Amino acid sequence: MKKTIMIITALLLVNVCSHAQSVVADKSMRYQEERMVFKQWDQKKFTPTSGFLGLNPWYWLTWGWFYPNYHKTDLRPLSANGPQTQRLAMVASMKVTDDKYKLQSDTVRNTALAEMANQSGLVTGADPLWMLYYSNEFRPVLNSSKASMLSGISPRVSTRLISEGLFDWYSNELARLKERINGAHSADMDRGSRIMAYHRLLLEYRKLSAVWAVRTSSAAATLDLADQRQRLQAGQFAAPQWTPGSDLEIARKVLLHVK
Repeated sequence: MKKTIMIITALLLVNVCSHAQSVVADKSMRYQEERMVFKQWDQKKFTPTSGFLGLNPWYWLTWGWFYPNYHKTDLRPLSANGPQTQRLAMVASMKVTDDKYKLQSDTVRNTALAEMANQSGLVTGADPLWMLYYSNEFRPVLNSSKASMLSGISPRVSTRLISEGLFDWYSNELARLKERINGAHSADMDRGSRIMAYHRLLLEYRKLSAVWAVRTSSAAATLDLADQRQRLQAGQFAAPQWTPGSDLEIARKVLLHVK
């Protein structure tokens, strides 16, 4: 008998515990959770409702007196006017603004780089006009040496030019011109101004080269006249026949050498 009573008591306790742990299914709480998170709020599922003619006391105790418009307000974060929707719209707007700023900054950067490439003296060696024309025209100045300056001149004429100081004068003029060319080549300036500087310096070099050619020709002619005078005095040389064509030939040789 006692054993039977103990079994019945144990079964009753198990039944009570099982009922105490039953799942609570509150539709109002579930609807509220759905309303607060993501689902569309359906006012028909709003509980407790006002009931027939608004006589439901639970509605008035829960919402009617304190929050009459609560069920009419959309509290979903992703609703049309929800806070998360507004934040996403703000992020999208800020991204558009950032893209515009980035585009403007890139434009300013590209313009600055183009201006630097146009004016910087560090990249003038890559200028097509310098590579194809002016570097060749200025090569005798930039690579000038005693051997190159006296190239094509006989030793007697070279000695006379050196003794009279003409070689030192020409060497100093080339050195000054070389310094100015290097300055125009390496200085930061507009490309148009740089090219005009090249052009002016090239004209100066051509004038200087013409003067040097005339003086070397004059030195050679002076030596030839001195030799002829010595031969005449010694009776070993007859004066050549002069013709107008001889002067023209001399002038033609001088101009050809100048070019």
